Amino acid sequence: MSTARTIVFPVLRLLVWAVIAVSLAVLAFGGGGGSDGPLDGPTVPTVTLTDPAVPVTRGTVLNTVTVDGVVAADPAVPVKATAAGTVRRLLVAQGATVAQGQPLIEIRSETPRPPLTGTDAEGNPTVTERQPVVKTTTVPAPVAGKLTSLGVLVDQIVAVGDAAGSISPGTLSITATLTQAQQFRLLTPPATAEIVVQGGPAPFTCTGLTLGAEPAGTDPGGDAPVDPGMGPGGAPATGGTTARCSIPPGTTVFAGMTASVAIAAGEATDVLVVPVTAVQGAVGNGIVWVVAEGGEPEERPVTLGLTDGEQIEVREGLTEGEMVLQFVPVADDEVVEGDGFVMYGPGG
Repeated sequence: MSTARTIVFPVLRLLVWAVIAVSLAVLAFGGGGGSDGPLDGPTVPTVTLTDPAVPVTRGTVLNTVTVDGVVAADPAVPVKATAAGTVRRLLVAQGATVAQGQPLIEIRSETPRPPLTGTDAEGNPTVTERQPVVKTTTVPAPVAGKLTSLGVLVDQIVAVGDAAGSISPGTLSITATLTQAQQFRLLTPPATAEIVVQGGPAPFTCTGLTLGAEPAGTDPGGDAPVDPGMGPGGAPATGGTTARCSIPPGTTVFAGMTASVAIAAGEATDVLVVPVTAVQGAVGNGIVWVVAEGGEPEERPVTLGLTDGEQIEVREGLTEGEMVLQFVPVADDEVVEGDGFVMYGPGG
C-alpha cells in the first residue's frame, strides 16, 4: 500500500495532466475544423450601414393639435373709478347680482372756477369768488355678474382708474397649456375648439379661442387666494402660453374638471409630404438632404407648410418621387443627447 501511494498514484496523476495538456494544445493549434492554418478562424461577416432614404410623396396633412385642458371660472372683472372726486353713495351692496351698465357708485367732483374781476362805483378793482362746478358721475358695471367685492367707502377720495371693486361674471372657460412645438403649429389659430369632458356632456364647441401668456398663480375665479405654486384646477402653475376658449351657456360642466381640447388649425390635401424626421426646421423654411444620382446626399432648402407631427408639407424645393434621407444627418463632432446618455457622431 505504501508503494502505491509513493509511486503508482503520482505516476497516474502525471499521466492525467499530460493528457489534459495535449488536448488543450490540439484545440489551440489544430482545431480549426478544416481550416487552412492554425491561425485561421471563423469568418466574421461585415455589415455596411447606410442612411435610409424615403421618396417624396403626396398626401393629406391635418393640423389638429389635441391637448389636455381644465375647466376654470373666468377671472373677476375689476370695477374702476371713472372720475376723480369723493364717493357720495354706494348704489349696490356687495354680493348683489348686477347687470352690465348698472350704476354701482356715485362720485361727486368739484371743478373750481376763476373769480370774477371788475371795478366798484368808485373805480376800485374788485374780485368776486365763485362757487365751483359740481358734477356727479356714476360708475357702471363693466359686465353682468356678481359684485364679489366693493372696496370703497362713502366720503373716500378716489382718482380716475382706482380699483373700486370686482365682478365675477359667473362664466366658465377651458384653459390648456401649450408646448413650444404646439405653439408653432398654432401660428394661425381658429376661433373655436372641440371639447370632450370625460363623463360629462356630449362633445361641444367652445368659442372665442385665444392664445396668450398666463402668469403663474393666476386666480381663475378671482374670489379666493391661490397657492402661487398651483394653477387652475390644482395643477402645477408654470406660466407659459395657454389656449383659452369660452364654454357655451347652458353646458353642464364645473370648474376643476379636466377636458380634451382639439384645435383644428388647417388642412392641406394632395400636397407633397416628407417625414418630419427628414427636415431640419419645422416652421416656414427648412433643409432636407436629397439623395443625388451618385448616391451622395446633397443639402437643399425647402419651404414648409402644415404638419401633423409625423409628416410635413413641402411647398417649394422638392418634386414628387425624389429620394430624401429619412433622418437629418448628424455631424461627426455633433453631440446627440438621448435619454440618460450622450453619444457622438461617427468621428467621435
